[in-house]
This record gives sequence, structure tokens and C-alpha cells, in this order.
Amino acid sequence: MPADKGTDAIVRISDVIKEFGALRVLDGVGFDVALGQTVAIVGRSGSGKSTLLRCIAGLETIQGGRIEVCGHEVGRPGSAARAQLRRDVGMVFQSYNLFPHLTVERNITLALTLVKKQSRDAARQQAAEVLRLVGLTDKIDSYPEQLSGGQQQRVAIARSLALSPQVMLFDEVTSALDPELTAEVLAVMEDLARRGMTMITVTHEMAFARRVADLVVFMHKGKVWEIGPAAELLAKPRTPEFTQFVSSEL
Repeated sequence: MPADKGTDAIVRISDVIKEFGALRVLDGVGFDVALGQTVAIVGRSGSGKSTLLRCIAGLETIQGGRIEVCGHEVGRPGSAARAQLRRDVGMVFQSYNLFPHLTVERNITLALTLVKKQSRDAARQQAAEVLRLVGLTDKIDSYPEQLSGGQQQRVAIARSLALSPQVMLFDEVTSALDPELTAEVLAVMEDLARRGMTMITVTHEMAFARRVADLVVFMHKGKVWEIGPAAELLAKPRTPEFTQFVSSEL
């Protein structure tokens, strides 16, 4: 994991347009993410936040603009380009997507042995390390049904971290959790931020954004409506739309 925040952009999003039929969901979205930055994308439901995250991960095809991650253009044709993106980017969703019939360890080691061709011993060592990072060393032999929702989400984060991504994407990962379990997951994300992981998170947790994010992006009607340093932007919103949003989330 990178240790220091840099000035070079590791993610570049330029004039991105995404349409579903006649509906334009992203309308000229653009901003850069520097190495080691934590970026919080906030906004009302339907503003395009999660769609943008899926575009960065290569899960959606854009109709205009350009997205670059680690110097590679997202959406380039060819299996090699897709494989490179999977190595560069880890994504954690609201739903945990763990395999219920596999132990925590095997949920983590599966991609390491099948995709990265690691030996089982090396993959087990990697699983133990990432579980230590998320505070779940004692759950390595458990099955998902034996874990709380917060623990399952932390395993999902560990599974992504095991592949050593350069950028982590989090899509409203706490929205299905109660406040106590939400705090568990946010603590892990805060620790990753301190360690210098580049993170882009779609979140409704405004206190987390205020405390941890370097940059806040407020999206409205498919556009970047406001963008700036978290402390500055959340203290003094510049537009009526963001002012209303911030006041409604407090």
C-alpha cells in the first residue's frame, strides 16, 4: 500500500457521459484523484454516484469522455486490459457477495489461487494478513452465516485487499448495516485511509466524509455540482442544492 499522498493523479475522469437508453445518468463528469487520496462522493439517490463508481471499475460502458486508472484507459478492448483493471481496482459493494459454502479463508484465497496463480500456502498467508488488517483473524475458519453483517462486509473488504489493488472503490458499503456494525466497517476504512490507500467511496455517512475524506464530490442531476476539500466544502456549501443536502443529512 502506498504510504504517502502524492500530487500525481492515479484516477482521471474526463467529461464522462453515461446513458441508459434516452436517460443520461452522467453528464460531463470529471475530476482527478491523487495517489493516496480519500474521495467521498455524496448526493441524493439517482444523482449518478454509484453509476460513476461502476464506470471507474469497468462494469459499465461509457458513451463519452475518458476514464484512466493507473495510466490505463478503462474500457479498452481486449482481455489483457480487463485483467489489468481487475488488478488495479478493488470494489466493495453494499451486498457482501461472499460464497456461503466457503470459509472466510477460502472466500479470500479463491481469486488468489485461480486468477493470480498463487500457491495455496502463499494465498493462506495473504488471507491471514488482510484479515489482520480488518480485525478478523479469529474468523478465518468461519462461514459467512456465522458472521454478523459488519463482519461479512469486513471480509469483503479483506478479499479485495488481498489482490493488492492500487485503488479501492466502496459503494455505500454501510447502507444495509445498523449503527454499531456501520462503525466497525467505517473504522476499517479509516485505517486504510491512514495507511495511504487511494479510496473513492460513495457514502451517506457525512461525519465519516468530514473526518476522513481529502476531497468531497457532491453530485446532482448527473453532474459534479460542487467539489473541494472536505472541511471547507462541508462547512460552507456554495450552492443551495448542496446546502439543503448537507442540512438534511445532519
